[in-house]
Amino acid sequence: MKTKYIDLIDQTFHFPQEEFHVEDNELYFHDIPLMEIIKQYGTPVKLSYLPKISQQIQKARRIFNVAMAKVDYNAEYRYCYCTKSSHFSFVMEEALKNNVNIETSSAFDINIIEELYKNGLITKDIFIVSNGFKRAQYLENITNIINEGFVNTIPVLDNMDELKYYKDHVKGKFKVGLRIASEEEPMFSFYTSRLGIRYNDIIPFYQEQIKNNPDIELKMLHFFINTGIKDTAYYWNELSKSITAYAELKKECPELDSLNIGGGFPIKRSLGFEYDYEYMAEEIVAQIKMTCDQHNVPEPNIFTEFGSFTVGESGAVLYSILDQKQQNDRERWNMIDSSFMTTLPDSWAINQRFILLPINRWDYEYERVCLGGLTCDSQDYYNDEAHLNAVFLPKYDKQDPLYIGFFHTGAYQESLGGYGGIQHCLIPAPKHIIIDLDEDGNYYPRLFAKEQSFKSMLKTLGY
Repeated sequence: MKTKYIDLIDQTFHFPQEEFHVEDNELYFHDIPLMEIIKQYGTPVKLSYLPKISQQIQKARRIFNVAMAKVDYNAEYRYCYCTKSSHFSFVMEEALKNNVNIETSSAFDINIIEELYKNGLITKDIFIVSNGFKRAQYLENITNIINEGFVNTIPVLDNMDELKYYKDHVKGKFKVGLRIASEEEPMFSFYTSRLGIRYNDIIPFYQEQIKNNPDIELKMLHFFINTGIKDTAYYWNELSKSITAYAELKKECPELDSLNIGGGFPIKRSLGFEYDYEYMAEEIVAQIKMTCDQHNVPEPNIFTEFGSFTVGESGAVLYSILDQKQQNDRERWNMIDSSFMTTLPDSWAINQRFILLPINRWDYEYERVCLGGLTCDSQDYYNDEAHLNAVFLPKYDKQDPLYIGFFHTGAYQESLGGYGGIQHCLIPAPKHIIIDLDEDGNYYPRLFAKEQSFKSMLKTLGY
């Protein structure tokens, strides 16, 4: 009878997979022996595997370029990294090795851009697409880099009043984009996105505020829906409306040459993940081409702003199981040595699922468990009730410690969890390890941040 954990995985999924395999009953992640990392650094520990970032960027470029070639598309694909997914210097540096452009969402993003330029990591011709509703400091910082010669900075107007600031403060000519206020998903709480300008206002706004001003070039129309790029009637309908809006605006505005379709490529959240990236890219490109041909306008450059897709699958968090508590006849609680609210805030805030696998003891029999964090908050857990799928792990054994990992956690978790700041119940932020490959393809880890100390927390609290 097959009752071992490895039997369960073999029967349920195609395994091993591209980034996971097992040797001697221990898990390897991108050929990295995770038990060796645990022996060296302990747990809890966050991992960032940098080569995966470059792999994702090149994958998207390849997919879109092939899709364009298939329909004889006569414009360019431009990849932007969405910084809000992860602002860390090592992420930015890895992404920039691939000549990406940058999408920003706050004033401090612009300070990061200035730092990258100072360190020789970017040049002033990089495309900087600045999104979001902009407060005074953000407007000022955008204006500063335009005036400093970042010639491809494109502030995407989120409302019609924003343009006045640039008119008053930018010296000479400058580029802008317009964000479309798309319709929200039918089940959403609101009908229309709070972000952007309504469809019906776009052409009149261009005619009144931009068309006759020789200093302003409208270069980009920006479209994004928060459910991401999915093969649904809702997505295709909103995309079609946006392409049509582009074509109509292009007739009025000859210098318009770019359509930004935002981010939204999903990442792998389970071992059973299936998504046809090639099909989706081919359909998007074909629809843009077809609509532009129908309107007799040139097809636009396509910008994407992939954030989670770029960095999400590079991350992992490893924990120890400290103890098991049998709370009633059917609920066993495996207690981790950290908090989900600290290290994986999306898991409790929006019930986000991540790939969960044991690091060792794959030859043990398995059991169904709930996973509990260290805080005294009732929401600090991860189980099948929240995630629609039972959590199975090798049976707990007090004499033989079990280690587990959550994978593809590289986007948003650090910023949402308050990296380096105050953590819920003062549970410290874990160590953070960066893993890269040397010239021979061998992995090497390095410590990016130690476990948060009580001194740093007390200082933040004013003690």
